[in-house]
Amino acid sequence: MGQTSVLNPIIVVGRIGAPYGVKGWSHIQSFTEPFSNILKYQHWYLKVSGEWRAVKREARVQGNGIVAHFQGIEVREATALLVHQEIGVKRDEFSSLEEGDYYWSDLIGLKVFTTDGVLLGVVESLLETGSNDVLVIQGEEKEHLVPYVPGEYVLEVNLPEGIMRVSWDPEF
Repeated sequence: MGQTSVLNPIIVVGRIGAPYGVKGWSHIQSFTEPFSNILKYQHWYLKVSGEWRAVKREARVQGNGIVAHFQGIEVREATALLVHQEIGVKRDEFSSLEEGDYYWSDLIGLKVFTTDGVLLGVVESLLETGSNDVLVIQGEEKEHLVPYVPGEYVLEVNLPEGIMRVSWDPEF
């Protein structure tokens, strides 16, 4: 973390889970909403030894989840070695958004400052609460949970500079 997606052409959209069956298939943990949107991306990349590598795969919805088979992986034991590997797609496969809208991956890693210039920390993740999303900002001494409400709490998102400005009391 700590690096915004603007600088990273591959965005994490999922993770390999436990083996599925005995013929080299894996459960897939999708980070997309809805979970099946991960299947829309034509090219998947796996992070192996810190580097992204293109993989050929077959994937489908299976029950309430996703399963995938990667070319060259034919047995359960080989699949088990892939557990927890991140799945990424190139940024140019993402749909364009309206100005002022962002993918969560755009916001993760941004430094967050209050309107008074106090550094709250870095956006580590976001939580979906139903009414609005919540930024999880990890500071040096504490974690801040700030509602992602543009115009009210989130006043500025500057991806090129890697910063966000919020109207928030650092004591919360």
